Amino acid sequence: MGERSYPILIGPGLLAQPACWQPHVRGRQVLVVSNDTVAPLYLEAVEAALAGFDLHRVILPDGEQYKDLDTLNRIFDALLEARLGRDVILVALGGGVVGDMAGFAAACYQRGVAFIQVPTTLLAQVDSSVGGKTGVNHPLGKNMIGAFHQPRAVIADTDTLRTLPERELAAGLAEVVKYGLIRDPAFFDWLEAHREHLLARDADALAEAIERSCRNKAAVVAADEREAGQRALLNLGHTFGHAIEAGMGYGVWLHGEAVAAGMVLAAELSARLGWLDAADVSRARALLAGFGLPVDPPAALSVERWLALMAVDKKVQGGRLRLVLLHGIGRAVVTADFDPAVLRALLADIAGAGAGA
Repeated sequence: MGERSYPILIGPGLLAQPACWQPHVRGRQVLVVSNDTVAPLYLEAVEAALAGFDLHRVILPDGEQYKDLDTLNRIFDALLEARLGRDVILVALGGGVVGDMAGFAAACYQRGVAFIQVPTTLLAQVDSSVGGKTGVNHPLGKNMIGAFHQPRAVIADTDTLRTLPERELAAGLAEVVKYGLIRDPAFFDWLEAHREHLLARDADALAEAIERSCRNKAAVVAADEREAGQRALLNLGHTFGHAIEAGMGYGVWLHGEAVAAGMVLAAELSARLGWLDAADVSRARALLAGFGLPVDPPAALSVERWLALMAVDKKVQGGRLRLVLLHGIGRAVVTADFDPAVLRALLADIAGAGAGA
């Protein structure tokens, strides 16, 4: 990404190492943004590593349901009350919600200040902390208010994954699987072979998965930073997944859980269109299920509700819904060139399963 390129540090014990921070904190003022789950675990180590700087903190409530403008305003309140200047650097210490919100605040405050991503969940380490997408949710659509704002650095301390609940670990693995499905079939094979190692939190396996995921994402983002075209491949399953999150209520389904079910739906639709072999659908479903992820979408949404929620999507262009679909494992396309009747029939089958329950 040229002048907006930045390092991604991956490894154990990085949070407590001042040498990991010093090259990237160029002013004296630092505001650490965290939440009430992560802060008790890691804030002390971060503040110790940043000893000597003018440190401030703001602790947000934890949960996707708080990823909104009201909660975002608490970050601005902290910045303004402490009279922090344009040389302040924000540190996003937490998962994807904290990273998205702190990054958006950094993009907006005094028209743009620096920030560092310090992702503490697997999902954030492999996806949301990399690429510069920031933002908040709106009741009518997920991530519809935001900005592109690249971090100065990403510090991914793999030790933080030790305290991650199993459900959160699985949610992160959904985004890992995504990279194999969209562009890296060899990585998909590797994930099938190392599933048990990843679930057991083997440090080497996790580091390998994080690095390969970040490399895949960086390659896509470097070619299309502001999502004019191919970057949308990173949203495999997300149009369906965002509809699930909004339709069921933010926080009911974790983002990675909704994306997992969404990727299976994208694979099923691709197969119904004649683009994807049934065997590949089965492989995708089996790997995601093997990681403990939901592979069947909720049956509570009507077809019309599905379509209304999917219409509020950043990939919609000229009123036409574009989806990320598959021609094979590792071969994804962004397209509006599909029969909408086939999509409607797929959604009707989901809704019908619920009606018959």
